[in-house]
Amino acid sequence: MSDISDSEANQPSSPRPPRPDAPAADATAPTQGQQPQQAAPQQAPQQGQPPHAPHPAYSPPPPDTPWAQTWRLLGARFKAMSDKAGRRIMQRTLKIGISARIFHPESGAKGLRGKTLQYLEESIAQWVMSRDVLVFMIPTVNTNGLVHPSNIRLRDYAKHLDGLVLQGGADVSPQSYAEAATRPEWNGDRVRDMYELELLHEFIEAGKPVLGICRGCQLINVAFGGSLYQDIATDVPTAIAHVNDLYDSNYHELKFPPGSTLASLVNTGSAVVNSIHHQAVKDLGRDLSIEAVSGTDNIVEAIRYRKAPFVMGLQWHPEFHRAGGPELLDCMPILDSFLRTARETRF
Repeated sequence: MSDISDSEANQPSSPRPPRPDAPAADATAPTQGQQPQQAAPQQAPQQGQPPHAPHPAYSPPPPDTPWAQTWRLLGARFKAMSDKAGRRIMQRTLKIGISARIFHPESGAKGLRGKTLQYLEESIAQWVMSRDVLVFMIPTVNTNGLVHPSNIRLRDYAKHLDGLVLQGGADVSPQSYAEAATRPEWNGDRVRDMYELELLHEFIEAGKPVLGICRGCQLINVAFGGSLYQDIATDVPTAIAHVNDLYDSNYHELKFPPGSTLASLVNTGSAVVNSIHHQAVKDLGRDLSIEAVSGTDNIVEAIRYRKAPFVMGLQWHPEFHRAGGPELLDCMPILDSFLRTARETRF
């Protein structure tokens, strides 16, 4: 027999609360007596946009170990030291070597005239120093000397100096370009030739710039297999007088062949220079180019070695030009280019 009365049985039953573990009802699910609704379609990603990707899981950076800290500190210190050393090198005063003139002892003379002297002409040193660089005369070396032997070589000068100037002086000996002297007074200085040829090649091998003046221009040509007129007046009768009693006041016109880098350097098409030489370039050496010639007789007045940053020879004397007057070629751009190359190649 049931305990529920008839009146209670007719009452609607109250809904039971859901169990805590029961799933939540779907909001889109149809209730009793309603038609089921269609779910809204998912919006497709727009063209050109990648679908939304889940964020990757965060991973903390690896711990900074003592070794990593040490290496980072050492690297920073090394970089600071390198930068400081680089600044010092760039700010260091240039050191330019000048080859020595050689005075050979005179037979029977006493005092200095009986000794071998090595010297440089004052004007060439002052011309180079006018750009606030240090100048050093490079003496000959004697590793086999009986009195004062030394292990110093010309290679050591090329290593420690920043550039070389070959100054003027005695004739280049015809023996140095495999010829015999046509007159005794044109024998030249074979001892100085051997010294300067070695010096020239050491500086070129070291990648340092070289500027040859007068005899220095002729020596550069001989160093690369060229030859010389032993005497311009004899070998080229139609040439103008390239030397006379006026010495550094003897002038002639200069002109530049097409493509001359020297012309662009001095920024002119023609110029006037002094002329103090009786020898000159005859057959051009290998890998050399003619940069300037005499305006009336085409005697070579400047040459350049094409396989080096700066190896140039000038037949005139630029160190005398400023004192000679404003009509003479301003040669300071040539010196500045030489010194600029010295700064760039001194590392």
